[in-house]
Amino acid sequence: MITVRILKKLFCLLIAILILTSCNNSETEITTALPETTSESEVITTPEPVFPEEITSSEEQAVNNSDNGREFFGRIDPDSKTFSGLTPLDTIEFALTGDYDGFSKKMISHSYGVAKNEVPHTISTENQQFFDSGDYDALCLDSKSNSKVLYLTFDCGYENGYTSKILDTLKDKNVSAAFFCTLPQVKDNSEIIARMINEGHIVGNHSVNHPDFSTLNKNDIISELKVFDDYLRTEFGYSSLYFRFPQGKYSEYSMKIINDMGYKCIFWSLAYADWDLSSQKGEKYAHDTVMERIHPGAVILLHAVSPDNANALGDIIDSCREMGYEFKSLNELN
Repeated sequence: MITVRILKKLFCLLIAILILTSCNNSETEITTALPETTSESEVITTPEPVFPEEITSSEEQAVNNSDNGREFFGRIDPDSKTFSGLTPLDTIEFALTGDYDGFSKKMISHSYGVAKNEVPHTISTENQQFFDSGDYDALCLDSKSNSKVLYLTFDCGYENGYTSKILDTLKDKNVSAAFFCTLPQVKDNSEIIARMINEGHIVGNHSVNHPDFSTLNKNDIISELKVFDDYLRTEFGYSSLYFRFPQGKYSEYSMKIINDMGYKCIFWSLAYADWDLSSQKGEKYAHDTVMERIHPGAVILLHAVSPDNANALGDIIDSCREMGYEFKSLNELN
């Protein structure tokens, strides 16, 4: 009787062990059979803008007349009300205390000369020497680089329907450019300006009213740049350190004031009469004219209003690269 009871207990124990073993094996099989999964948020992603999440002031970005420096990008914020999706930046007050009376107010109209055979014209080289010798923070020709570098810049006084195509080409060719815009252009074309910023281009200051800066006093000069910059900061969460004189007209007086506001003045060493919409000569002419004048260190000025430029831009970039040239951003200047 005792033996039967013992056998029954052993039988029950054996059954229990088999059940437990079966459960464990089944659980193991289910666990190992499941493939590794990735959450939907990891699979479907939205491309991030190319600007950094936050840039804080640094020694290179500091305003000449301020110990506090300045910021150039807000933070990426989905809830931001700016056109770019960046948090707004604080505006800057420019309290210039320098003595500018010793600087000439005579109007200088920038000239560049027509380069040939991949050699910059002497007018451009002499202009850059003048900027450097006078301790002006200005560029028309990168004479310090030993490589075949190019800087692509556009003037955008108003929108003529071709800027989006230009941006498409730059994105396709992976080229960063600088767009010098007036305030009306920025206000009237917020989506295009936001795209410039989000795709890593520079939006440069080209003033509010496009005046001849050689005719302005100090307060008016400051106002032309500050009102433009204030709008970019509050409505786009963005700012830059680059300024281009409207029509290339300036004075030593105005350039010194603008330098002391923390801006680098960008001129050019290669351009052609592309702004005249009544005299567009076709994309082949645009391409050939630029290529005939190309040279190392060139700051190329094109006008975004030109259909010829928009149509020829891709071929211009390709032809330059075939000749060994490299396109760089103004932010990469030494």
